[in-house]
Amino acid sequence: LISFYILAILGLIVKLVLNFKNITYIAKHANAVPTMFKEKITLEEHKIAAKYTITKQRFSTSTMLIHFLLLILWVPLGGLNQLDLIVQYFKLSQIQSGLVFFLLYTVISIFISLPETIYSTFVIEEKFGFNKTTPKLFIIDFIKQLILSTLIGGILIYTLLYLMNFLGENWWLFGWGFIVLFQFLIIWAYPKFIAPIFNKFSPLDDEDLKKKIEELSNNINLNFKDYYVMNASLRSSHGNAYFTGFGKNKRIVFFDTLLKTLTNNEVMAVLAHELGHLKKKHILKSLFMGILFMGGGFYVLDYLLNSKEFFMAFGKATPSSHMALILFTFLLPVYTFILTPLSSWFSRKNEYEADQFAVE
Repeated sequence: LISFYILAILGLIVKLVLNFKNITYIAKHANAVPTMFKEKITLEEHKIAAKYTITKQRFSTSTMLIHFLLLILWVPLGGLNQLDLIVQYFKLSQIQSGLVFFLLYTVISIFISLPETIYSTFVIEEKFGFNKTTPKLFIIDFIKQLILSTLIGGILIYTLLYLMNFLGENWWLFGWGFIVLFQFLIIWAYPKFIAPIFNKFSPLDDEDLKKKIEELSNNINLNFKDYYVMNASLRSSHGNAYFTGFGKNKRIVFFDTLLKTLTNNEVMAVLAHELGHLKKKHILKSLFMGILFMGGGFYVLDYLLNSKEFFMAFGKATPSSHMALILFTFLLPVYTFILTPLSSWFSRKNEYEADQFAVE
């Protein structure tokens, strides 16, 4: 428990210091456009961008403190234990207790995070002219997300709890395998079945842009035919593009806001960056590393599941699979925070490589 407090507080301090340094740096350079961008960006646009970023960073500082307090309330101060006592009152089976526990925790967490989402959307994004989400659409999205997370999360948690309770000492291998397969299933299903629940997708109909895309695809030996436009303007004026899915379900998606604000050549630059990630196999590398890290996590979880000292350290005298799972979920970011520089280096390396690929 002492190591938990030390690492959690240390992690918070590092995040706050980095946020402060970032805000200070942006504020210091807000009144001058960098030389390389002077012909493209006005001073007024630069100031607005700086102000927006500083506002987001300050809000991030506030949410960090709130999340830290919630972490302390849930784990060492016994919030999770109290929730578990409520579930035990109904005298359900192990798996049923676990499902009810996670359902209650998820609902509570969603409603706790609701003010943060509302403020970000209807105050910050609205203030800078990015928000297009109406209160009605926000409520509809919220209900859809709640139902979807309950269905997908329910399947995930039920299977894991079953494996933990009935497959003996090698359950973690089956659990690891299940999560990997489940992850691939979601990646495959997302573009065709999940994303359309929230947005409309239509084939790209700009013939000039399609011709440029085909030429680029041929030049880099990538056979890509599925290009879609998403109605992102329904919720925000931010522009973006992304690659999603695999197999016959893989596609490149352009935000309609991106196509409205950029020229075709600029859109091609954005697309070239995304294809750079694909060509350089960044997605596969990240997926492979994630699978290995996940396997290590399941091995550690198996060890903790059989450690009475682990449960007693966090005020839980009676071990249970669902408490081991939820505690592990809370503790993992705290104890792996020290690896953040490594993951950040890997991410930045990939982004620079994709940028260089786009330039070439």
